[in-house]
Amino acid sequence: MKKKYIPYTMIAPYFILYIAFGLFPIIFSLAISFTQWDGIGTATFIGLKNYIRTFTQDKFFYQSLGNTTLLLLVNTPIQISVGLLMATLLKDFFKKTRGAFQLINFLPYITTPVAIGIIFQLMFDWKSGIVNGLLNLFGIDSVYWLGNAWASRGVVVIMEIWKGFGYMMIMFLSGLSTIPDELYESSRIDGAKWRHSFAHITIPLLRPIFTFVIVTSVINGFKLFDEPQLLFSSTSQPIGGPDRAVMTVVMRFYETAFNGFEFGYGSALAYCLFIIIAIVSFFLFKFINRESDMA
Repeated sequence: MKKKYIPYTMIAPYFILYIAFGLFPIIFSLAISFTQWDGIGTATFIGLKNYIRTFTQDKFFYQSLGNTTLLLLVNTPIQISVGLLMATLLKDFFKKTRGAFQLINFLPYITTPVAIGIIFQLMFDWKSGIVNGLLNLFGIDSVYWLGNAWASRGVVVIMEIWKGFGYMMIMFLSGLSTIPDELYESSRIDGAKWRHSFAHITIPLLRPIFTFVIVTSVINGFKLFDEPQLLFSSTSQPIGGPDRAVMTVVMRFYETAFNGFEFGYGSALAYCLFIIIAIVSFFLFKFINRESDMA
């Protein structure tokens, strides 16, 4: 009996912690999404009113969804492209120093969001930022980066690309390590140049990696919160920056639940985001698998 129950006893702490801090909050937030609750008083059941309000009355929800989608559509292709390019260059041209370059490029990904937010606040500060200092050297007037809607979107895009391309690089390097060198040697013997090998060997054989990084990037893009929130945390701008130009769906949820104390409606926003991510991921998988079958 001891031998039978000891393994379950050893793994029990994980399941206890998961149920307490993972499963229970998920179920509880689903339950209160059907209520009107300020977190203190008694929750009042209101059915689907929170979900109806999300899609019919909340203009900020659609604005935040549009902002999130725009940032996602700009960030993801650039991150993947730069990551793939860096991985290929490190594998083919920087073999001796590849370890050092991998570390340098991957460090931003493991840097805490608080540090990233502070770094970019200082870099793009209107008066003392290094970016405006460089522009002034070339006779260009300073730009109010964090006070202009499109300029602030540009800052967030740069910040996300800088943070994420190192992760993409590592993923592509792992995929490149599985491609046999004999294929590249054969192509060189046949007279193929580097760009031909890249297009006809590297890209097709990296299809599983492309599938993984695209889907995970889309999911993480819809969950974007920390960096843009911290970027404007010490400024006088409202949540989401000037004109709420970089307010994401998660930031809208945060504002509703923890600033407005509408926990029922905030939970409904969170589950609406979950539904959107599930639908987008499903069709993305279908599209990628369809392209794979056609190929």
